[in-house]
Amino acid sequence: MPGRSGLSELYWAKTEEALKTIERAAKAQNQLIDDILDVSRITTGQFRLNALEIELNPLVENAMEVVRFAAEAKNLQLESRLSPLPRKVLADPNRLQQVLWNLLSNAIKFTPAGGRIEIALDYIDGMAQIQVSDTGKGIHPNFLPYVFDRFRQADSSNSRRDGGLGLGLSIVRHLVELHGGTVGATSSGEGQGATFSVRLPLRTNIPES
Repeated sequence: MPGRSGLSELYWAKTEEALKTIERAAKAQNQLIDDILDVSRITTGQFRLNALEIELNPLVENAMEVVRFAAEAKNLQLESRLSPLPRKVLADPNRLQQVLWNLLSNAIKFTPAGGRIEIALDYIDGMAQIQVSDTGKGIHPNFLPYVFDRFRQADSSNSRRDGGLGLGLSIVRHLVELHGGTVGATSSGEGQGATFSVRLPLRTNIPES
């Protein structure tokens, strides 16, 4: 039977676990509310961007730091491959950060422990291309064309299933399109991971070489 000190440690461990559970639930609730508000602003035409001329490397690195703890908690490798070229895009840094957080969080959610997530930044044909790839559950071919649709989720027979309302990737698509860019998803199927690609026009059409 554990002594008094052992019982005290057990008590505090259980208390800490309960507080973390409450914190996760509160964050999920706040995210859900924010997503619903964003969708409302988008559909009513009230969504506005505060566009600035920015470099993408610091933005990508900051997004990685924000999700790094969540990745480490699942024993996931979080890696980056970023072009060193000093290219710029005209973008709202906060909203573009939201896009990256959504894509990275999505990858973490659907990648089993021990997996790998990579975010890559390249400049191709006058466009900045950001790709988030994972070794996770993948996307069923039947669901792939609808992955960015609002309120659409993979059903129980498919792997890329979300516990929310299916708003996150829809908001990603709208935010990217508001920046004059495009977003797409590819996957070889269930258990084969997925790659999400965001392409944004460069501020100046400087040759990449």
